[in-house]
Amino acid sequence: MNITLSAAVVAALSAWPLSASAMELTVMSFNIWGGGVNAGKPIDETVAAIKAVDPDIVGIQETKPEPDPCTAENCVPTGKSVAADIAKALGYYYYDQSANNPAIWANAILSRYPIGKATKNDLGVEIVIEGKRIMAYNIHLTDYPYQPYQLLNIEYGAAPFLKTAEEAIAAATATRGPALDLLEQDMKAADGADAAFVFGDFNEPSHHDWTEAAVKAGLQPMVVAYPSAKRIESWGFTDLFRAAWPDVAAKPAFTWTPTSEPTAKDDHHDRIDYTLGRAKGLKVLEAGVVGEKKPEADIVVTPWPADHRATMARVSF
Repeated sequence: MNITLSAAVVAALSAWPLSASAMELTVMSFNIWGGGVNAGKPIDETVAAIKAVDPDIVGIQETKPEPDPCTAENCVPTGKSVAADIAKALGYYYYDQSANNPAIWANAILSRYPIGKATKNDLGVEIVIEGKRIMAYNIHLTDYPYQPYQLLNIEYGAAPFLKTAEEAIAAATATRGPALDLLEQDMKAADGADAAFVFGDFNEPSHHDWTEAAVKAGLQPMVVAYPSAKRIESWGFTDLFRAAWPDVAAKPAFTWTPTSEPTAKDDHHDRIDYTLGRAKGLKVLEAGVVGEKKPEADIVVTPWPADHRATMARVSF
């Protein structure tokens, strides 16, 4: 029997193996504000925020309470991590990142799938999903000194005020560079992985956001090529939110903070929480901010339990 297929059918059949082999994952990064304890919040509200996204993998920061007092110069997490309780409520696996180093402040990684071995500096874990090896990294970088405050003459600890972009870049590099050195060491575990993700509260804005367009829109005071996210991108990672929303003026996506007004003189709103990804053929299908109300958030959850808004992305590779 001879069967002749139309060109359209041949094209469709040729494309089928590519789409059939593609994997789709939803990822999330969420600073949960001292595990909810500091704001007197039950973990139910944090669980509800995560359920609204339904992520396959989520990087959580601040699983433990902040001490009292918590100062700019000294704020060591205390008490019990709530990661296990959140994971149980979600039906997820979890890994508490318990190392003491400058890239961790009460971190945990939660996953719908079993979690394998951790990296040397405790910044990432291996997760095998349908035969594909995924590396998930989760960091929480220091907020002191905080360069936006230094540039805007907002007092925070004893940090000196800064005047130029060059000074801000140098200060940010000195402040968070040691933590990123540890991440770069652990990134070797991602060699040959099918995909890798970095989640985190960077406590630093993005070079994509402090641009000339942002200055013209009145969102930022000057152009600053902040170094931390830029350094991770140099390892082949993509800022998943900015890949989906490249126009910073139209979509500033301030994750810091829902606890003050944008006009507050003692604060400055910014995007400091990230989801970044790296994979062959990576496509960003959706990305957004999770928070208390529109237009600040794309996914709205009330009541909102944290002093940060969360970020999420749905990708394929």
